[in-house]
Formats: sequence, structure tokens, C-alpha cells
Amino acid sequence: MQQNKQTFAPVAVLLFLCLLWAADSLRFDLFPRSSGGAILPPLVGEAALLGFLSILAAIPAAIRKSHWPQKATLAQAMLVGLGLFVFPALLIEPGNSWITGYTRIALFSLTPLLTIVFDPYLGATEKMEQPAEFLAAIVAIAGTLLVFPMEVPHSTASFLAFSGVLAASASIAAANCLAVRACQPDAVSLFTFSGITAGFAACCLGGVSLVLGKTPAAAASLDLWAMLRLSSLALLFWLMKHMSAVRISTRFLITPLLANLAGLAFLRPHVPLQGWFGLGLIALGAGWLLFVPDQLPQENRNLLRLD
Repeated sequence: MQQNKQTFAPVAVLLFLCLLWAADSLRFDLFPRSSGGAILPPLVGEAALLGFLSILAAIPAAIRKSHWPQKATLAQAMLVGLGLFVFPALLIEPGNSWITGYTRIALFSLTPLLTIVFDPYLGATEKMEQPAEFLAAIVAIAGTLLVFPMEVPHSTASFLAFSGVLAASASIAAANCLAVRACQPDAVSLFTFSGITAGFAACCLGGVSLVLGKTPAAAASLDLWAMLRLSSLALLFWLMKHMSAVRISTRFLITPLLANLAGLAFLRPHVPLQGWFGLGLIALGAGWLLFVPDQLPQENRNLLRLD
């Protein structure tokens, strides 16, 4: 019973996290008058949000007198900040006008597959090769392509934007693996790790924004949507200590799936049979990655054999 609770809680948190991101992606469709925190430029807004999260994490870390992490863990936290927030922001934002939103979603659906590839080398445990995971990720990618048609680059600028999103997906996949490895099992306090990771990323993005001259004209208020994004970031860090990197990466499959289902429920658009089939494939692939238990490494499995 206790094991079921330990398994259910991270899955419930992940689904809630994806629901928050899906709501954020649909806010202009469902709430046309919502500003969505548009006062700040994207890089500045991301830096401000991460900086605020770092401060919030530092307060309980100081109260609990958490130990400062060792140099290796500190370096991992900084690398996670770069790979999870800084590099994707710098790689994606310049090409936003040269690539469609559907293409970005399709490319980010590769993140679980890349995480499966990176996890044995960068992750917390050395898992044996699992062809079923590769197949499930490919099924989910195929479903995503049916729902979100990917546009082939037709110019040098669109090719660079396409490559930037692909590189961002790989960066996030690698950072997922490193984050889970740094947080497991109890090498560092989660408040300390999240504070260092978010703070370092905020400083990097803020520094780049200053160099590029992208400074806010006015202070931005912490509205409802900013609070939702802040909550989703906090949940993401919590998952790093309670879920495998591959399962965490399914957020790039579940979020667009939930966004589509919410759009169908509230906006009621016409969906062709191909779209329904694609949504089914996404749910099938993501569900397999999320709910099927991981296999033990080959060495451990041999030790358990009595024959």
C-alpha cells in the first residue's frame, strides 16, 4: 500500500504540472484579455521568474540550515541550470519567427527518446537497454507528428531555427538526467539544489539580457499566470527527487495532449480521424513510459536468479 502511494504521488504531480502548462499554452484562446505577463521581454521574464524561485528556495534552505553542496554537486546544479533553462531560451527565442509552433511541439516530442539515450550515461542508475521504451517513445513521436504537422526548413534562417529547437530538446534531455542524478538519493537538499540551479540560470539569462539591451521598461506584477509558471517550476524540481528522468521527460508528450483535449472540450473544433489516431498514439506511448516499471540492470537481475 505504501509503495502504491509512493508511485501515485509523483505521477499525480507530473499530470498536474502538465495541466498547468497546458492551461498556460491555451490562456490566449480561453482568456483573450489575459496579458500573460507580456510587460517583460522573454529572457528578462524567465530570469525574473527563476530569480524569484531561487529566493523562495533559499528561505527554507536557510531555516533548515542545509549544508552547502560539494563541488561536484554544485557543478551539476549549474550544468542543470544551463541545460534546462539557459541554453533552451537562447536557442529558441531568436528563431521564433522562423519556425511554427507545431514544429516546435513536434521537435520537443523527441525529448523522451533523447532522454532514454542519455540516461544510461548521465542518469542516476545504469539501466539495461529497454527496446520497449524506444518503441513507446517512437509511437508517441509518430502520434505527435499526426496531430502537429512539422514544417520542413525552407531557408537558411528556418534551418537554423529548426536546429536550435532540436539542440534545445537535446539540452533539456541531458539536463533531466543530470538533475535526477544530482538529487538522488539524498546527496543534497532539494531546496539548496533548486535555489542554486534557478539562481545560476537567472543570473546567466539576466546577464545575456543586459548585453543584448533587453531590459524591462517597467516592473512586472506577479499575476496569476506568473504564479502558475512559478508553481510549475517548483513542481518540476520536486519531481527530480521522486521520479526517473525518462518519466519526467514525458511532460513534453502529456502537455500538448492535455492542451488538445482541453481545446476540444472548450473550443470544440473539428478534428479529423488522423488527429484522433495521433492523440491515441501519444497517450499510448506516454502511458507506457510513465506507468510501466523500469527493468533492473542485468547484473542485479542475474543475482536474483536462483537457478
